[in-house]
This record gives sequence, structure tokens and C-alpha cells, in this order.
Amino acid sequence: MAVNIRNGRPYRRLCQQQRALGLPCWLCGHNIAYEIKGPAAGRHPLAFTLDHLIPLSKGGDLLDPANARSAHRRCNSARGNRTTVKQTRASRRW
Repeated sequence: MAVNIRNGRPYRRLCQQQRALGLPCWLCGHNIAYEIKGPAAGRHPLAFTLDHLIPLSKGGDLLDPANARSAHRRCNSARGNRTTVKQTRASRRW
């Protein structure tokens, strides 16, 4: 049986530390709904998720605080495992 280290204390502690910072989403810059917790947070698109600057699939460290970023669930999901953040059309300069 495989063990999911995202359920371990070190990962939960890192999530709590990142959540306590109260930072905006590092991907879109908007405020995160930190008040959404528990089972509802797993489905709400504006809830907090821990994202990683260097995706785990690209060699990023799961437990390194320097690799941890606060993100909305929808922004984190939209980014996937890409290492760059796609600019929205409105933010591009023509």
C-alpha cells in the first residue's frame, strides 16, 4: 500500500504556515477565501491550496517552504505542472 506524504504532519504543518501568512494568490494576485475550510474547501474554486513554484513532477520539493506558494484551487488546477504562468490577454502589452 502506497503512503501519501501529503497526509503527513510535515505537509500539514507547511500548509498551516502558508495559510497563516494570508497572502493573495501568487498566480492571479487576488485575495484567497481563507475562511473556507474543511470539506467545502476541497471543492470551492476560491479556496486556499498550497502550490509549488517548481512543480513536484519537475523535481520540486514537497516540503521546502521556499517552494511553497498560496493559490486559489482553480488557479492551481489551471496551471497544472507548468513552470511558467501564462499571462492573461488583458495583461499583455501590444
